[in-house]
Amino acid sequence: MIVLPLALAQFVASYAATTMTVAVSAVAADLGTTVLGVQAAITVFTLTMASLMVPGSKLSDLLGRKRCFLAGLAVYGAGALLASLAPGPGLLILGYSLLEGIGSALMIPPIYILVTVTSPDLAARARALGVVSGAGALGAAAGPLLGGLVTTWLGWRASFLVQVLLVGLIVLLALRLAEPPAPPREKRFDVGGALLSAAGLFFLVFGVLQSGEYGWFVSRADFAVAGIVLLPAGSISPVWLFAGIGGALLAVFVAHLRARERAAREPLVPSGLFRDRVTGLGLATQHVQWLVLQGAFFVVAVFLQEVRGCDAIETGLMLTPATVGILAASAAAGRMARRHSQRWLIRVGFVLAVAGLLLVLVLVRADSGVASSVPGLFFLGAGVGIMLTASANLVQSRFPDAAQGDISGVSRSVSNLGSSVGTALAGSVLAGTPHLGDRSFALALATLCVAAVAGLVAALLLPE
Repeated sequence: MIVLPLALAQFVASYAATTMTVAVSAVAADLGTTVLGVQAAITVFTLTMASLMVPGSKLSDLLGRKRCFLAGLAVYGAGALLASLAPGPGLLILGYSLLEGIGSALMIPPIYILVTVTSPDLAARARALGVVSGAGALGAAAGPLLGGLVTTWLGWRASFLVQVLLVGLIVLLALRLAEPPAPPREKRFDVGGALLSAAGLFFLVFGVLQSGEYGWFVSRADFAVAGIVLLPAGSISPVWLFAGIGGALLAVFVAHLRARERAAREPLVPSGLFRDRVTGLGLATQHVQWLVLQGAFFVVAVFLQEVRGCDAIETGLMLTPATVGILAASAAAGRMARRHSQRWLIRVGFVLAVAGLLLVLVLVRADSGVASSVPGLFFLGAGVGIMLTASANLVQSRFPDAAQGDISGVSRSVSNLGSSVGTALAGSVLAGTPHLGDRSFALALATLCVAAVAGLVAALLLPE
């Protein structure tokens, strides 16, 4: 079955992005570093993956989708093995942050390309994308629980060894994948475009991640480089410094694409891709979906651990209703695609997600029972599960097979950026309150509700 290795690979990549959050203290103590040092490794992993997703997607056209997928798995597995053996933070960053990040950027775009080009019709594509998207969301949701179990019982290194074993299994399954012939493409890789896109996304994501420490608008602390204070506390947040650099580099990137097209040379991605209204709005909904999902998981996890005193295992169990909602919606993706348009499903998904966030906001308190969070988290998970599949199907199906490498990389970059923004946005709201409690929890959830409503507006603007 072609979907199985692809879904497992998406699960592993999503799992790696969240499982380290519950092992931070254990890793820091074992490697003789600080919690901030381990968090920096997690940040570099996110930055590497998001920055290289577009070039990684382009390589899938040049090298072949299956070959690029297998190469990504090999790099990822080597990184996980190195991280499991790390005697200090340096090797952890090399293995986990860099090699696993590069491996993810190589293997994730081919997942969605292969699903798209091997599906005979929209319903079959929706079923396959539902399985893959559900596996990704499940990996993100189950990361804290599984990571907590493995770290508690076997140690944090075992979590990386589990990834190595899973990668080995995926490679064996993937060797039997049948890949349709890739379209003929120019064999010269757009190195300039790759560098500009990677640098632009790096600075953009890095800027967003600074919001947790410095805030979004006014800097909470001095921002210094090499001991020189560039932005004093009370001035503009460094978020906008890095976001400005990233935005400028991405503007140069777009100009570079157009210049290559005028010279009749193939660019990293076609510039016309960004001018299509349906694609733009579809990518916007993808961004918001991952923002809301990761932001909500982060807020709920912090609330459960810091306010209610839950451990990693209890936190993962409390998030189970959202996981069940995601899996139920993903399982029904093919059936829903036959009965309803992708636009309608995206809109319904956002409505359910907003309703779920509001239920959590209204029902959950520091002293409320365990059952109080179940309906809200289930509706949130179901809404996101519907949207993840429908949005991916809408965007990927917008383009012919020859352009799947182009749209897949952009789509995955937008989704990863949403995950980073969601965690950073929620974290900055929590960090801006005097102490963690019901008020800070409510404020963070209300912020995510506003973001989800903005996503609903984008979905309503999608043309019929």
